[in-house]
Amino acid sequence: MYDEEQQPEHGPLAGFTVGVTAARRAEELGALLQRRGATVLHAPALRIVPLADDSELLAATKEIIDRVPDVVVATTAIGFRGWVEAADGWGLGEQLVGRLRGVRLLARGPKVKGAIRAAGLTEEWSPSSESLAEVLDRLLEEGVDGSRVAVQLHGEPLPGFVEALRAAGAEVLPVPVYRWMPPEDTGPLDRLLDTAVGRGLDALTFTSAPAAASLLSRAEERGLLGELLSALAHDVLPACVGPVTALPLQAHGVDTVQPERFRLGPLVQLLCQELPARARALPVAGHRVEIRGHAVLVDGALKPVPPAGMSLLRALARRPGWVVPRADLLKALPGAGRDEHAVETAMARLRTALGAPKLIQTVVKRGYRLALDPAADTKYADT
Repeated sequence: MYDEEQQPEHGPLAGFTVGVTAARRAEELGALLQRRGATVLHAPALRIVPLADDSELLAATKEIIDRVPDVVVATTAIGFRGWVEAADGWGLGEQLVGRLRGVRLLARGPKVKGAIRAAGLTEEWSPSSESLAEVLDRLLEEGVDGSRVAVQLHGEPLPGFVEALRAAGAEVLPVPVYRWMPPEDTGPLDRLLDTAVGRGLDALTFTSAPAAASLLSRAEERGLLGELLSALAHDVLPACVGPVTALPLQAHGVDTVQPERFRLGPLVQLLCQELPARARALPVAGHRVEIRGHAVLVDGALKPVPPAGMSLLRALARRPGWVVPRADLLKALPGAGRDEHAVETAMARLRTALGAPKLIQTVVKRGYRLALDPAADTKYADT
């Protein structure tokens, strides 16, 4: 019999395939996922416009130097640092820092405070919550009518932030740091889309709202939007780093999971909890069998299974203990045609991969069944 207390030697994400859409910090996210056993499929949904080539950022920087704002809101540390470094590259660094020294600087959180101080500046205030909503509340409470407010953006929209300031009478100057555009080569993104639609992914991660919007837009261009939304609703877990990132997906009715802390580490930890919890676990022939994306755990041991074998196993697991006819299993095999011999070949390979041939029983002239333990028969009879 299997030992439920047996400690696995693999990571919590072993047997799962996770898609990564990030352009920035993709290597870091991929490494965190792989370290926990996941197979990672990366395709940047965006490309970042190099700061040195960004004419919009240059124009905003010159405007701030020429017409100093009353308030500057810094939203991200990397964005603020990148802005100052780009200004240095244009020969405007000293002028920019000099102008910012005379304005009210609001920082969204501690990392932004660190970037501001590294530039030789001092922030006036920063919320402990790291919430941009709290920054907005403070500005509106103090009153911004007639004020000029510069807001450092970071590629993502700030829903309602700029609009609320303008509605309250402020003149708002957006400072677009790290603008994002569609990828020049859409090949990797198309492959990621095809894999998601084909249910070859167990989860799809998003670290920015523009990346989510870009993926949805590409799916629509290819006539795959409906299929993608169906996959995200039922089979592929959409995981977002935070609520702002999730907005484009929510606009299409897609429910997402998000960590409590909007960071890459907590995002990966969330997947470590969610994906194993979604896997099907069954007591079969004295073993504990857990069916994951492209592998199976048999008594805690990881068994990689070919795609055809996974298709057969999932078909058997839909009604565990019940006989599944060869004709039905043939339909479950991708591209198998009409020859039922393909079922026998794939079944033999599946049994070899599982390393426990008695898990699947052959029922002569009828088909195959999972050898569900007798004590579990009642529980799964109506599955």
